[in-house]
Amino acid sequence: MRFPRSPCAALGALAALAALAACGNSTGLPPARLDNVVDTVSLYALDGTPLTAPSAYDIEFLRTVRTDITTAYDFIFNIDAADRALLLPTGAVGLGKQSGIRVESTSFDGITDAPTTGYVDSTAVAIDSGTVAVVRSRPTQCSFGAIVFLYAKIEVLKIDRVARRLNFRILADLNCGYRQLQPGIPSR
Repeated sequence: MRFPRSPCAALGALAALAALAACGNSTGLPPARLDNVVDTVSLYALDGTPLTAPSAYDIEFLRTVRTDITTAYDFIFNIDAADRALLLPTGAVGLGKQSGIRVESTSFDGITDAPTTGYVDSTAVAIDSGTVAVVRSRPTQCSFGAIVFLYAKIEVLKIDRVARRLNFRILADLNCGYRQLQPGIPSR
């Protein structure tokens, strides 16, 4: 016995084929289009600096942000009462365990891909000059509908405890679903 075919089923199959055809590589993702580039950034400690000084960083938009204006950020810099320099993911400041930080023993240039596990998402992470870490963003919705994490690697260049300032370099992969942390357009 044959069953009549639904036009909706045919349209669904056609849409699935079109989506697969749009993916230009073995990742199953749309082709990456955004260059990964290295930038140098400064943040100011959350405590003991002017309110107008940015203390947080938003990976999705590659920008420093003020925590009094928005909670759209992935990590905060602070220096605590014991004079420890810290990076705080969103979970450490009561915003939910969304972003994460993973300190690495590899050099900045030696990190080629972001790991998928092992991120600290609920407590502060101690840093010092030379510290290298991979940062996972809070969940981000891509143009093709998927909700993913974005990834970045950072290297602490200098911590000025008098000015309460952190200088670091960062490379972020803003291509949804990709985890490659090398300059250029990623392939994975």
